Amino acid sequence: MMELRSGANEKGRAVLLAGAAWLVLAGAAHAQQPLVTIPAAPAPAPAVDDGLGDTGYYLESDLLIRDDANQKMIARGEVEARYQGRTLRADEVVYDTNTDVVTAHGHVQLVNADGTAQFADDLTMDKDLKAGFARGFSARLDKNVKIAADTAVRRSETIQELNQAIYTPCEVCAQKPTPTWSIQADKVVQDKNRHIVYYHGATIRMWGAPLMYLPVFWHPDPQTPRSSGFLTPKIGLSKRRGVSYTQPYLFALSPSQDLVVSPQFNASVNPFLNMTYRKRFYSGYAEARMGVTYDKDFDIHGDRFGQATARSYILAKGAFDIDEKWKWGFAAERVSDELLFDKYDINDVYTQRGLFTSEDHRLTSQIYASRQDARSWFSVSAVSVQGLRVVGINAATGIANAFENSGAFPLIGPLVEGRWEPESPVLGGRLRLRGTGVMLNRSESQFGEPPYNLGAYKGQDGVDSTRGSLQADWRASLVLGPGLRVQPFAQARGDAYRVNDIYLSPDALAAGDSTNVNYSRSLGVAGVDLSLPLFRPLKNGGSIVLEPLVQLATGSDSSRVPVTVARTSAINGGVVTTTPYFYNEDSASFEFDETNLFQANKSPGFDLYEGGQRMNVGGRATVNLGDGRGGSLLIGRSFRSKVDPLLPERVGLQGKSSDWIVAASVTPVRGISAFVRTRLDADTHEVKRIETGVDASTTRLQGSVRYLKDVLDINGNKQENFETRGQLQLTPHWALTALGQRDMIAQVWRRRDLGVAYTDDCIRIDVIYQHEDQYSSTVNGLKLQPSESIVLRLTLATLGDTGYSQ
Repeated sequence: MMELRSGANEKGRAVLLAGAAWLVLAGAAHAQQPLVTIPAAPAPAPAVDDGLGDTGYYLESDLLIRDDANQKMIARGEVEARYQGRTLRADEVVYDTNTDVVTAHGHVQLVNADGTAQFADDLTMDKDLKAGFARGFSARLDKNVKIAADTAVRRSETIQELNQAIYTPCEVCAQKPTPTWSIQADKVVQDKNRHIVYYHGATIRMWGAPLMYLPVFWHPDPQTPRSSGFLTPKIGLSKRRGVSYTQPYLFALSPSQDLVVSPQFNASVNPFLNMTYRKRFYSGYAEARMGVTYDKDFDIHGDRFGQATARSYILAKGAFDIDEKWKWGFAAERVSDELLFDKYDINDVYTQRGLFTSEDHRLTSQIYASRQDARSWFSVSAVSVQGLRVVGINAATGIANAFENSGAFPLIGPLVEGRWEPESPVLGGRLRLRGTGVMLNRSESQFGEPPYNLGAYKGQDGVDSTRGSLQADWRASLVLGPGLRVQPFAQARGDAYRVNDIYLSPDALAAGDSTNVNYSRSLGVAGVDLSLPLFRPLKNGGSIVLEPLVQLATGSDSSRVPVTVARTSAINGGVVTTTPYFYNEDSASFEFDETNLFQANKSPGFDLYEGGQRMNVGGRATVNLGDGRGGSLLIGRSFRSKVDPLLPERVGLQGKSSDWIVAASVTPVRGISAFVRTRLDADTHEVKRIETGVDASTTRLQGSVRYLKDVLDINGNKQENFETRGQLQLTPHWALTALGQRDMIAQVWRRRDLGVAYTDDCIRIDVIYQHEDQYSSTVNGLKLQPSESIVLRLTLATLGDTGYSQ
């Protein structure tokens, strides 16, 4: 027998280290194939650069023994071995050269390069590291996950087993020995061949108390990239459907595609089948969500009526790279029953799936292709909209008899847009060229009693149109004298229109006589922006900036835009009449505010154009205190040489003197900010439109308040509503949550939520009372009815969340 202690000669140590290489390699290989598999640890991080390289190793101990008689290598006393950034520590490590078995005893620790670690009282591995055994095993994995077992057995390369195991992501220490929640099991087996993890005798515990016992269950192996199997089920209870149970099942069709089938079984109504298909291509991806059922209609209480029929939906999207500059994509959104998503609690419906943003309760189908480089952009697309909003409401009964008429929405296509900007300046400024073209086709008229296709115009053809536009924008910038900023600009545009099937009067409608209009126009504007920022620094690092702003512009007269058509009326005995028609498709949502006060053309689209001579004036003040506090204020208005009758009267820009625009924001203390955006009448200073709110984010309060009032919105209605949401932290673990949405015109709360939440490092429990006005099908039509519910939402760290509602 030979011993080497501290201070032994270096030559002898080198010889023994060479013989002890298996000890280090065994520890490193064990780190690469950990016994713990629930949940899967992340891919190992790159090896730590400790000077050992990829193949070098290091072994240190108080005593290193080479026992030739027993054919063993023994390291004792604070043993530490390092290899490729991994570290193995133990009181003793023994390598039996006869049986090629590695054994570590006492306070065994294996620390991986990514910071995860395994611990054991004793660890034994065979020669090929295909089988092994650990006693008193525990592990600390990614995301603070802890797992422990009496014994851990690696039976083969494909079968691993934990006995009397416990899993938790919660903090466990001497002061808190019981985790908030955990999963205990008599046995956990990982079968890599079948890609399955089996549990025997599993108990889910909350604060140490048993919550649910499952004799046997299994799920796909977390270390497997994808595997077919059952996913987490969903359970709910509602007045509409009664008790419902949704059980998703994943079909892993190939490495690049899968299908999730999620049947929803309901106590009061027929089952509903949901499916999600995903496919990854070399150049992009495609995804489709689909659902179908066969049932009668039913109201908010689950009472069924009417004829049974198939009801379905599809929500699909895809995006692909053609090459480095060209891309194409699509979105398909349609539903057969306008209330289907509400009836069956289908979530994440109104999200953006393509190039164009979807609106709430409207589905947008589209196909597009685009090209982009450093100096240009080009796209061609087609868009179709399905409206799901309820219209035609009887204020006395709350009963509605119609949804939006989707035929009144135009089929947009093709829509062609292109922009190009030369690399070199033109006349000392930036030049940008733009071209667009669009065709709009309607199957039914958008005119008549609001909102769409009601009254005398029902069943008539809708207005179809074609527009082509070419535009050039030029802008330069220079600074004169003491800081006067001068920005001259010019814009020129040409438009050509063809508009078909216009009913210019009730006479024309009665006679079935529509009008087709062709016209073109040339538009232009030139002007200059002037500003003189006045800057004053503050001692604490902040600043004050005062900036007077003036824009002078002169351009073509927009009053030439309306089209006047002469026609002979059969109703009036052949009398020739003229009726003006103001075509405006893409600028109906025009609002006048601080965002477009100093724009050359304030209209958001092409159809409406601001012409004539005008002067936009204002002043902006900005205060920055250097410690996160500050504020800003902008006041301005517009002056015109003459009234423009084409600009919407409701926005306050039509007259010679516009309404006042005021916008302000302030952060009085860190974490709390407020804003206000308002438009005041030019003469009376009455508030015509105001949007204001407060946001708070402090250690105890997170929330927001919003208030909106519009004397006349884009639909010609008065609008006033209030919304608040927030969370108040009462203690480190307990909080109150609230949400409220009030329609101040109807004097009703559209939604009220009040909840209590418990949160710690690994769990969140919400108990919420909800009151919401929802549309429901009835025998007589649609009715807005109150819906009340109590929601229990449980969120467990690393396991997602499951909601149960009454």
